[in-house]
Amino acid sequence: MADISRRDFVKMAGVAAAGAALYNLGGGIIMDSGKVSAAGAKAKVYFTKNIDAAHLIQLYQKISGEISGRVAIKLHTGEPHGSNILPRDMVQKFQAQIPNSTIIEANVAYGGARSTTDRHRQTLQTNGWTFCPVDIIDAEGDVDFPVNGGFHLKKVAMGAHLANYDSLVVLTHFKGHAMGGFGGSLKNIAIGCASGKEGKLQVHGVRDYGKWVLGELFMELMADSGKAICDHFGRKIVFINVMRRMSVDCDCAGTSAAEPTMADIGICASTDILAVDQACIDLVYAAPDSKDLRERIESRKGLRQLSAMQELGMGSRQYDLVTVD
Repeated sequence: MADISRRDFVKMAGVAAAGAALYNLGGGIIMDSGKVSAAGAKAKVYFTKNIDAAHLIQLYQKISGEISGRVAIKLHTGEPHGSNILPRDMVQKFQAQIPNSTIIEANVAYGGARSTTDRHRQTLQTNGWTFCPVDIIDAEGDVDFPVNGGFHLKKVAMGAHLANYDSLVVLTHFKGHAMGGFGGSLKNIAIGCASGKEGKLQVHGVRDYGKWVLGELFMELMADSGKAICDHFGRKIVFINVMRRMSVDCDCAGTSAAEPTMADIGICASTDILAVDQACIDLVYAAPDSKDLRERIESRKGLRQLSAMQELGMGSRQYDLVTVD
């Protein structure tokens, strides 16, 4: 069951059972002059509507107080020629401001241009990720990260090199996802840091259930994996979601990704993984042109990502959205 092509992977995700989801903006979020707040807020999410290097760096500086030592920047570098991946020039200027930093990636579980380290490195060249080192963290195998108090998993095999870093900056292109409904900071680390040959199969349910699982079970498996990473890095992990070219498809769809049907929104940043993903969902649901992305999220039961993180104590769904514009 582990062998699957990228085409089959995307096709399988496309037949996920549709299901309606009732949605309440963050449990009583109040919109007021562009600022979102919630009673009893426990997290700060910084926001800018400007998607450029200067504002990306500005937001990072608001949350980076605990980041030190050898720093990994987890980024989805995309399939060859993918049109929705984050702009290389913006990421280059951002990375240059973080001392001792390296972009990290991991191989994928399905076939294609990122399924082996050699092919993955060729794809990095094709997509222009040549301005700094890119560490394919499972190039030399994997290492188990424990899942403490998770829903289903006791451990997840992460790319072995992940353990070499002191801090983790999670730089995410927030968008839809064929299986997860949406891909935010949780998806970026939970799947993105898991090793291609083992960890991703654990997170997708193949190891325990003998098949690629969908729906709420998949969201819970992602939460388990994300918790392992957040627990490992403790206070030395931060999250930035860039809400730009929000296709209903992930960057792993490459050139076949659907063209976005909604306008760009901006950038959110926080030290709280749940708050930053919740804020982005709230902003999507408040946007008048978000019908397609909302349908993708709900048909895959994607909102379970948020409640699952809450149940695992990974952060707060209540937050203040602090604009910097």
